[in-house]
Amino acid sequence: MSDMSDLAANVRSLESAEVLVIGDVMLDRFVYGSVERISPEAPIPVVRIKNEIAMLGGAGNVARNVAGLGAVVHFVAAVGTDAAGNEVQHLVSDLPRAESSIVADARRKTSIKTRYIAAGQQMLRADDETILALGPQQVGEVIDHVRHALRSARVMILADYAKGVLGQGTALKLIDLARAAKVPVIVDPQGSNYEVYRGATLVTPNRAELALATGMAVATDADIIAAACSLIDRFGITAVLATRSADGMTLVSGPNEVEHFPAEAREVFDVSGAGDTVVAALGAALAAGLPMGQAVRLANVAAGIVVGKVGTAVAYADDIDDALRHSDAGATGTKVKDITRAQDLIRLWRRHGHTIGLATGCFDLLHPGHLAVIQQAKAQCDRLVVGLNSDASTQRLKGPTRPIQNEVVRAQMLAALEAVDLAIIFGEDTPAQLIEAIKPDVFVKGADYTVDQLPEAKIIQGYGGRIVLAELAPGHSTTSTIAKMNAK
Repeated sequence: MSDMSDLAANVRSLESAEVLVIGDVMLDRFVYGSVERISPEAPIPVVRIKNEIAMLGGAGNVARNVAGLGAVVHFVAAVGTDAAGNEVQHLVSDLPRAESSIVADARRKTSIKTRYIAAGQQMLRADDETILALGPQQVGEVIDHVRHALRSARVMILADYAKGVLGQGTALKLIDLARAAKVPVIVDPQGSNYEVYRGATLVTPNRAELALATGMAVATDADIIAAACSLIDRFGITAVLATRSADGMTLVSGPNEVEHFPAEAREVFDVSGAGDTVVAALGAALAAGLPMGQAVRLANVAAGIVVGKVGTAVAYADDIDDALRHSDAGATGTKVKDITRAQDLIRLWRRHGHTIGLATGCFDLLHPGHLAVIQQAKAQCDRLVVGLNSDASTQRLKGPTRPIQNEVVRAQMLAALEAVDLAIIFGEDTPAQLIEAIKPDVFVKGADYTVDQLPEAKIIQGYGGRIVLAELAPGHSTTSTIAKMNAK
């Protein structure tokens, strides 16, 4: 068995991991639009907003990545007593297998980073935040929550973005707590003062951060090793993982204990949050019992996946499994995805200026009528998503003898069509929730409906989407096909 195949066999073991994440959480907003003119008020583009999404950033993105790998995540962070703080708490509550302890501090704003994107380009980022150390009461709450989580967590991650949660010696106190509990500590560091991370198991500076922390050259392999050894010697750190962008990663435990890992990215669209993915994958792998070298290999693969997505994205366990088994995962991989992975891919398409279409139905016994609708739908957009009613919802809609083919088979048949770019199975009787989740630019339905008969019409029209009624191929329907079969 190859090293990669051996590692792939361990991906499912991540579900046994419990990881504690503490740090500065942010709310990342992505505002998508189009630019059609220059403002008459100043020489700046006018963005016509089409869509907006929000997701967890900073330490929240680390927690999101841990959860995406299937591990249990214990999350401790601080927010302001504001609407953004409420939104952060709501997003955290949506994470699978997550236990969160969010400390509220009325003196601070919840960090918001808003990115405006048009024609596939990020045009502006606006930050709204308070950089302020936590008060004594809030520090006490954080320490209490961490002490409790350390009873079951097997790795602790400190995600330091220098917004105040880990400031004024708090990081060092947490490291001491973890060491007393014999729990390894991974630090995604900030700044030049690594005294605050003394005793950590592993720190993960990028090339620029390593140079800042040591004041040493970092141009060559030898430079990287020397700078990493300097941190190890000066601050009692067990190991340094230097992330080096296109040059991959270097793991250093001492002058003669060095391992280089070449970059795994096949195509880079966005490096936002790649560091979060690295520490999350490292934490989950170590918590699952993988040795350090294998944990770094897994983190390296995860980083290669996430830079092929857009925004503060997630490398899911299935993504990593696909990549390790040499299938072409992500944007060019399997077309059948769950809603969370589908949203990542749709964000990438929008970043590149593509219009998104959606056609929905049961698609039982695929026939020329279905193909006609799908082909017309594809003509209306750059990327076509097909929403497929699950077996349960098909039975509710069509009766107890349906579907003839199960949802997995139906999804695979749709995915085999060249016109279909993505297939998503949904469990509701109508695609309303799916539409809310992906907000297609155009929604296509057969002309046996009218717009007034579509319960989803108000949702689509509410955000400015289009509805197209596709002409039907006469003489073709699943019901008539089944009737003909039964008559023979």
